[in-house]
Amino acid sequence: MSRITEIDINQASTDVQKVVADHIAGGHRITSEKRTLLHNIIAFQALEESSYTLDGELQRLIGKRAADFYEYAISLENDCLVCSTYFTKLLQENGIDFDTFNFTDREQLLIEYGRAIAKDPKHVSDELFERMKQKFNEEEIVVITTMGVLMIANNYLNDILQVEAEEIV
Repeated sequence: MSRITEIDINQASTDVQKVVADHIAGGHRITSEKRTLLHNIIAFQALEESSYTLDGELQRLIGKRAADFYEYAISLENDCLVCSTYFTKLLQENGIDFDTFNFTDREQLLIEYGRAIAKDPKHVSDELFERMKQKFNEEEIVVITTMGVLMIANNYLNDILQVEAEEIV
């Protein structure tokens, strides 16, 4: 059971309802995590809106599929039920089984990097980082790493507040 109640959008303030309407108009769903964050609009914008903006940039630089694999790997390493459930559904919709999929070398490197920063960010090996530098330029590495940090923040929020995972349909 979640430690924080989810906002009832129908009973929310007009400011929250406007944020929700704008978010939906941007093509996004309102999830349990978002209904939890909507207790404070600034918190919602800091985590959700910045994540979507940065994810768009990550996808521009490395592609949507690679970005999804990277973010899913972080959620799996952090054992975040909410985010890993989200990505499981997303991959299923695209006919991808993460455990048996034949990743490109670049995708496999991103998965390894995502798992490394989620597992122990202070000890990402020099060898792994050098391989990242061989496949990605410095701008890409900064965006990849920053998106990883935001994914970890999402994972932590969900775990600490025990946000309920959405059902996979």
